[in-house]
Amino acid sequence: MKFLKKLACAAAVAMSFAGSANAATVMNDWVFNPIGTGFAAGQTVKESLDVNGNAFIQITPTGANSFSFTEHAVFNIVQADANGKLFPVNYPGGNITATFVGAGNGTFNGAFSFTGGTIRMYQNPTNNQYGSTDGFYGANLGNEIATFTVMAGGGGLVDASGSPTNNGQVTVFAKADTGTLDAGYFFRENGDDLSLESILAFAFTNANTVGRPDGVQVSEIACEFAGFKGAGCNGTGYANGPGNIFLGNNGQFKLAEVPEPGSLALFGIALLGAGFVSRKRAKKA
Repeated sequence: MKFLKKLACAAAVAMSFAGSANAATVMNDWVFNPIGTGFAAGQTVKESLDVNGNAFIQITPTGANSFSFTEHAVFNIVQADANGKLFPVNYPGGNITATFVGAGNGTFNGAFSFTGGTIRMYQNPTNNQYGSTDGFYGANLGNEIATFTVMAGGGGLVDASGSPTNNGQVTVFAKADTGTLDAGYFFRENGDDLSLESILAFAFTNANTVGRPDGVQVSEIACEFAGFKGAGCNGTGYANGPGNIFLGNNGQFKLAEVPEPGSLALFGIALLGAGFVSRKRAKKA
């Protein structure tokens, strides 16, 4: 609790300093076209895309209380800002999915952070393949429309097993350099195509342990995508253990301007603090 209070205070201070300097950091009213046909047919995103998915974490102890980890995750990106305009319904052939591979370090009963990784987004012309046995759980099919490189930092809090705390807030920071977004999908509100720029992305997801992932999730995400060789992938039944955990995730994916180099770390602290504040308010509701 003391750690959380100190972090919240630090984040509040960071946000107060970052407020004026980074007032335009988070992109609002940007436009996303899930079938890549340009700005005019796109949908305005007030701030975020809604995401949900599953992650498989492999944990390796590195000391008395420390560990390293790798994460393989799949996501379905269903709509913008929970507005009910589902991409596959409103845009036939616009099913958007993503894969995430990340690595990092942490402390049991403490915090963890990422050291690197990759987010890949896909536009699949065939609807309803997410959750299937095609590709990796149907998440990497169709056209790869964006690649983001995960930046050092982010993360969240974990329990004694290394699993994110129940309904824990996990933060990921990433960057897309010029040319790593396909043209025709991502736009500023004035119509400028973001494929011609470098931008930041960040995601806040709530993570919860999945005690009994179904057979398709185990086969597709753990065995095939992550290359896991343990229980569930060797002819025996799967179970979460000290070194392997399944998570369910849901949250938001946002875009941001690339800040000045000196303010990037401050920006990260401020966003992390905002995530903790959001979680605290949600618990009070």
